[in-house]
Amino acid sequence: MGISQYIKEIGRGKDGARALTRAQATDLFGQVLDGTVTDLEVGGFCLAMRIKGETESEMAGFLDATYARLNLVPVCDRPLIVLPSYNGARKLPVLTPLLALLLAREGLPVLVHGTATESIRISAQNVLLALDIPALTAIKKVANGEVAFATTELLNPGLKRLLDVRRAVGLRNPAHSLVKLMAPCAGASVVVSSYTHPEYAVSMAATFALMESNALLLRGTEGEVVADPRRAPQMTGYLRGVTQLLQEAQTGPLAAVPDLPKEIDADSTAAYIRDVLAGRKPVPAPIAQQVEHILHLSQQVHLPTRTLSAALV
Repeated sequence: MGISQYIKEIGRGKDGARALTRAQATDLFGQVLDGTVTDLEVGGFCLAMRIKGETESEMAGFLDATYARLNLVPVCDRPLIVLPSYNGARKLPVLTPLLALLLAREGLPVLVHGTATESIRISAQNVLLALDIPALTAIKKVANGEVAFATTELLNPGLKRLLDVRRAVGLRNPAHSLVKLMAPCAGASVVVSSYTHPEYAVSMAATFALMESNALLLRGTEGEVVADPRRAPQMTGYLRGVTQLLQEAQTGPLAAVPDLPKEIDADSTAAYIRDVLAGRKPVPAPIAQQVEHILHLSQQVHLPTRTLSAALV
C-alpha cells in the first residue's frame, strides 16, 4: 500500500498534524523496516515526525512493529540488562562498558547494543573491542556474568538503515528514541535508557508506562545510558510500567571530582576501566549507585503486580 496516506496525517505541520493510532503506527513502521517503501517516503516520514513529535501510542506502535521483526536474544537465566549505546564520547570518556562490566560482575547477563550515529565520537563498541569484547556475529543466549555486544544491524537491518537516514538529512527520527526504549530479548529484561532533553523524559516515561516496561530512566552522559561520573542524575525505575523515583538528582557543589582519564580514546578509556575493575581506582559514586538501582530492579522483575509499588520504594 505504501505509507503516503499516513504521511498526509502526520505531515500537516506542527499544529495541523494528527496522531496515528497504535495500529496505524505499527503498519507504517513495519513497512519502513521491511524496506517496501521508497526512499522519498522514508524521508517524508522522518521529517514529518521530527516536526510533529511522537505520541506514546505512536511509539508503542513503532515498538510493536520492531518486536515482530527483531532477532531476539533467547531467554536468559536472570533478567537481561539491556544497555543501548548510540551516542559515544565527545568530551568525557564513554563509560557504558564500565557500567556493563560492573553489572556482569554482579552475575547479571548484559547486552549492549548500538551503532555509531556520529563518526566523530568514540563509541562504546570501540571501547569494548579494546577490552577484548568483540561484536557478536550471531544472536545467542547471554550467560550470567557475561557482557555481549550486538550491532543494530544484527538485531534488525531495517532499523540500522533508518538510523542512517540521520547522516543524509542531519536530523534525528523516531528510530533514535526507539532503540533506547526497546528490549530485544525473548525473556525478562531491564532496559536502561537515557534522554538528553527534558521533553524526551516525559515522552519516554509515558511509553514505558504504556508498554508496561521494566526499565531505569535517567539523564545520560552525552546521550549514553551511564550516569555522569561527576554528579548523580535523577533515576526513575519502572516495573511493568509502574513508576517510582529511585534517586534524586545531586545538587550543590561537588565534594570531589573523580580521577577520569584525560584522553577519551578507546585505549585510554579501556585502561581506566581495567583499573576500576581491579580496584586500583574507585568506582565513581554515581555509577555505583546506578548499579545498585539496576540490581534492585532486576530482583523485582518477577514479583506479583500487587507488590510492585512497595518493591520500588
